[in-house]
Amino acid sequence: MAKGILGLKIGMTQIFDQESGVATPVTVIQAGPCTVLKLRTSDRDGYEAVQLGFIDKARPKKEKRSRPSQASRAERGQVADIKSKRSRQLSAKGVQPISKAGCEPKAFIREFRGVVDGFSIGQEIKVDCLDGVKAVDVVGTSKGRGYAGVMRRHNFSGQRASHGVKKVHRHAGSTGMSAFPSRVTKGLRMGGQYGNSRSTVRNLRVVRIDTENNLLLVEGAVPGPNGGMVMVKETNKV
Repeated sequence: MAKGILGLKIGMTQIFDQESGVATPVTVIQAGPCTVLKLRTSDRDGYEAVQLGFIDKARPKKEKRSRPSQASRAERGQVADIKSKRSRQLSAKGVQPISKAGCEPKAFIREFRGVVDGFSIGQEIKVDCLDGVKAVDVVGTSKGRGYAGVMRRHNFSGQRASHGVKKVHRHAGSTGMSAFPSRVTKGLRMGGQYGNSRSTVRNLRVVRIDTENNLLLVEGAVPGPNGGMVMVKETNKV
């Protein structure tokens, strides 16, 4: 598996190099610790991947203390052994249960494709797994900007501010066609939801790794707001 980890975007700052006099803008990411929840294999799942979980699901403030977390019973059963009628029936038939991580249910779960050799269920992955990595790809969810027009969403120039153009200066203009094919071309850029979609920024240079505080500093911007969840993996871009 390519080196990767899950993290939380903290925010941006800069690092100043006194020798060269260069200020480098960096994004601070709280990378890990993550827990290996599952190992996907070709025999059972048809592909190989390592499933990581990050940040425990917190207990709702209004819930009673007896409830361990806001996760459902099904979600808890994915990471811990829960005794049930079905599990007792399977054990009576001699069916070996699938090994579980034995941890709290996680709020952010993602899979990293690749060979699973060297990983074990329940293993803890920390930011030091990126030691020696020079650049990474960061995957996150971009900021949602609501419903936007074509000028804001696609950088259209708008219509002319001259005579004959009345109250439609920011409109897209004509979108259809004449007698043939008498329809709007599929994929035409129009107004719509702007942002709130999966976004990847590639080949960001790793500036610093703080193993003591589980912090990763990468040069440049990372998609999403402060507090957003991200995937960090070693880049394959040369």
